[in-house]
Amino acid sequence: MKVEQVWIAGEWRDATSTSSFSAVNPSTGAALPEKFPISDWTDCDFALNAAVEAARALRTVSNEDIALFLEGYANEIERSASEIVAIAHAETGLPIQPRLSEAELPRTATQLRQAAAAAREGSWQDVVIDTKTNIRSHYAPIGSVVILGPNNFPFAFNGVSGGDFAAAIAAGCPVIAKSHPLHPGTTKILAECAARALRASKLPKATVQMLYNISNVDGLRLVADPRVGATSFTGSRAGGLRLKAAADAAGKPIYLEMSSLNPVVLLPGAIAERGEKLAGELADSCLAASGQMCTSPNLILAIAGDATSNLARALAETLQSRPSAPLFSEGGLKALDEGVKWIASAGAEIVTGGARVEGEGWRYKNTMMQISGKDFLAEPEKLQHEAFGNATLFITLNDVPQLVQLLETLEGNLTGSIYSSSVGADDHLYDAVAQALRFRVGRLLNDKVPTGVALSPAMGHGGPFPSTSHPAFTAVGIPRSILRFGALHCYDNVREERLPDALRNQTTLPHIWRTVDGTMIRG
Repeated sequence: MKVEQVWIAGEWRDATSTSSFSAVNPSTGAALPEKFPISDWTDCDFALNAAVEAARALRTVSNEDIALFLEGYANEIERSASEIVAIAHAETGLPIQPRLSEAELPRTATQLRQAAAAAREGSWQDVVIDTKTNIRSHYAPIGSVVILGPNNFPFAFNGVSGGDFAAAIAAGCPVIAKSHPLHPGTTKILAECAARALRASKLPKATVQMLYNISNVDGLRLVADPRVGATSFTGSRAGGLRLKAAADAAGKPIYLEMSSLNPVVLLPGAIAERGEKLAGELADSCLAASGQMCTSPNLILAIAGDATSNLARALAETLQSRPSAPLFSEGGLKALDEGVKWIASAGAEIVTGGARVEGEGWRYKNTMMQISGKDFLAEPEKLQHEAFGNATLFITLNDVPQLVQLLETLEGNLTGSIYSSSVGADDHLYDAVAQALRFRVGRLLNDKVPTGVALSPAMGHGGPFPSTSHPAFTAVGIPRSILRFGALHCYDNVREERLPDALRNQTTLPHIWRTVDGTMIRG
């Protein structure tokens, strides 16, 4: 059977490979017919050399040309929308409507266009010009970027189309994307769209390259290679830490998004006002994409009482009444089952679910576990194990001091939510809870579930370790997300004609720091 080709150095070519794989439809468990290569190091080496040349060539390409490529790529994706959505549905089991066609695909095109606007406008470079000392600095492209995309967002975080890709290209960096092995066919069509947009652009042909899969050994070697400027990875904690060790040993930046429990705190006034509504909101959030979202609420915390017991019961009943959607893979199903059993062995009671769904495909019963604050505090490390999927842990606390104590044991998370009374009944509690939560989450929400991540320049999608590898950066929110793929370049007493355009005296970039009468001012 024919094995699909990889996209390297501006051409589709046969991979250097001795093995192949197929994607599997998670709704049925049946293998899909296409074969994709697992590339040997030779493909990585060739792609790295091509990326080095592309990085050099991109230094002479205008911001306008980068923007035009990104916009052209967004147009190509929209023209191929029906084909992309169909194969993604087959490979992931995610619903065509509204998830893939009405939410994720438009989001992907939008973030490419936002990156285009940021590249064109240029303020992400954060230009500083000190005319008194003739020292100037800005952020410039870090070099070639390796992007290892996740399984749970086949478009919006795909290595060849997602937010990391858009940010790296906007920074002027070539990208080597590795497809996630669960959706290689989706990635192939996206790469074909990128290839068409590249051919119509002025960018070097190796600005975008794509491999389907490589061995774990070659993955570790790739992120540590001297030709790599930086790497982005979204995936498991175990895999992320192995990659981080390899990159750190080589002194290479790597931006990881790994695990997050996303605690949701329900204060008493909120439960008294709208407990039934909260149960529905929490169920919707817990079951979005069958719980396979990095912002899924895996910890729900509330002060014990009759209203809290009623809410917990309503949440369990709602979860039990809804059908179980497919998980992305058989491995994911196994990991979820093991995670639930691990949490139960640490003292949690399984209220509903806790077992696989019999039949075809990979489904798990919607699961809620419950534990007291006292028992959680006896095993806080074990009970923070991430069960990635449609499972959540409900924790009942004696009082606010115990709630604060528990929050202070939490590892870093992407998000943390606090629901409170709309009429001020919880205001005397809020500050203590928020202060305990603030330094353990990247994004603090009020009266909202955490699963939505808006394409806003103010959005922060990051957090303390182990949710990410560095709390100062975001994977969503252009232009800030671009800074991950920038290096600070400083010029000291360099003649103006030798400076990058952005650092010359007549630069028109907005939001520049300049010295005026010895004082640095913006503008």
